[in-house]
Amino acid sequence: MSAGRNRLAPRVHPPLPKRRLSGWLAAALVVSVALAPFAPSAFATADAHQARQPKQQPRGERAGTLTQLAGASGCILDRSAPGAGCGTARALKGPGPFMGSRAIALSPDGKSVYVASSRSDAIAIFRRNRRSGELTQAKGAAGCIAAKGAGRCAVAIGLDGPNSVAVSPDGRNVYATSRASNSISVFQRDQKTGALTQLPASASCLAGVPVPVCAVGRALVGPDVVVVSPKGENVYVGSFFGNAVAVFDRDPLSGALTQPGDSSGCIAEAISGCALGVALGAPEGMAISGDGSSVYVAGALSNAVVTLARDQATGTLTQASDGSGCIVGGALAGCTAGVELSGANAVAFNPGGDVYVTSLFSNSVTAFTRSRSTGGLAQKQGTAGCLIWLRAAGCSFGRALRAPEGLAISPDGANVYVAAFASSAIDVLDRGKKAGKVKQVPGRGGCLAPRSVPGCIHARALRGVSSLALSPDGHFLYSTSFGSDAVDIFRRSK
Repeated sequence: MSAGRNRLAPRVHPPLPKRRLSGWLAAALVVSVALAPFAPSAFATADAHQARQPKQQPRGERAGTLTQLAGASGCILDRSAPGAGCGTARALKGPGPFMGSRAIALSPDGKSVYVASSRSDAIAIFRRNRRSGELTQAKGAAGCIAAKGAGRCAVAIGLDGPNSVAVSPDGRNVYATSRASNSISVFQRDQKTGALTQLPASASCLAGVPVPVCAVGRALVGPDVVVVSPKGENVYVGSFFGNAVAVFDRDPLSGALTQPGDSSGCIAEAISGCALGVALGAPEGMAISGDGSSVYVAGALSNAVVTLARDQATGTLTQASDGSGCIVGGALAGCTAGVELSGANAVAFNPGGDVYVTSLFSNSVTAFTRSRSTGGLAQKQGTAGCLIWLRAAGCSFGRALRAPEGLAISPDGANVYVAAFASSAIDVLDRGKKAGKVKQVPGRGGCLAPRSVPGCIHARALRGVSSLALSPDGHFLYSTSFGSDAVDIFRRSK
């Protein structure tokens, strides 16, 4: 191993004790009064059904299935967390919290992996071997950046419960939202080492409440997700408690953010000075179309997927008022009705033109066709429009799909991967390239989970899995697991 790197050596310990999740879960449930708590009796019934599913693995290696890397290369735990056979790292407590489905991101060159660790108040930094997929963490400040420099990390401002992270398309900057400080922090990325340095003075962060040094930002109330436009001109932040999307212009040289002072600086349900939006209750997921003309938002409290038209010259977002600007799992004036969208969570765009949404309390994945001319969405008809854990009329059936959070689509468009928080499982779905319909891979290859989840391939350190990211070449998938304080690494068959 080269000098300056912290070897992720395996440690053997007793099994992880059960422990209570932090306030993230409670906060999400309290605020979202429309989102009911999980029903254990229903889980038991469905798990019994899962146990009757075929357990045989299809002969040969099916394209798109996942294999966890062996030994310490397959999982990395926070150094304070006991675990059998996994590597260890610093600043990895609470990665991928319940509120936040984009807690892990890869750099465009595939050399770096960044993880938002909410209970470490840090961004963990890993160097990635592009051939093997393995991760290593540099020693000292190059391996993480944290509030007050905890854990021998570099010092950061505004990282109070970070929950989402994004890398600019040019690889020069990393952006992180933090729910507790109502802020977005801005970092410069060393493109050789992957190390992060926060921008100086007021360019270092923007916050919706007074935070020392940070500039003032509007509509930053419980920021939960951050995305960067395809050409890097704009950064967008979904505010869970603000029922809003904040809009920022990005300096192409420094990566610094500025927010327009007029109504184009944000779109919200009810924030003075912002453009008016509908069905933006508790934005939890966000994605931008490949051509940069549309921004899609999943609203957990609105039970909706929202379409926002993006002006590619200014970055301004607008919503159509003719019913095409939102699809909701119920009746809402100005929106189109959809199905199985309760607790809409993560959203992902496939370059072929389809959009997919996970919904936490519907236990579902829903599929939409995108209009190339307007960017508007239409839910696919019949079983092509929804895949659900508990059987529902007109939907396909999915296994190990309780409380789905994170979502990722392979670069070749052949597969959709889902992180199921309550099942502690990663679900593997085949995607029909022509119609865009998703169906779960049959047999054990259709999911990876702890041994307690029947019918799946066994995988380690997946408790509370929440965020997913694929390598640029599509050969590897990375996940965060809040309950295990872990990052997991899988090889994807092609």
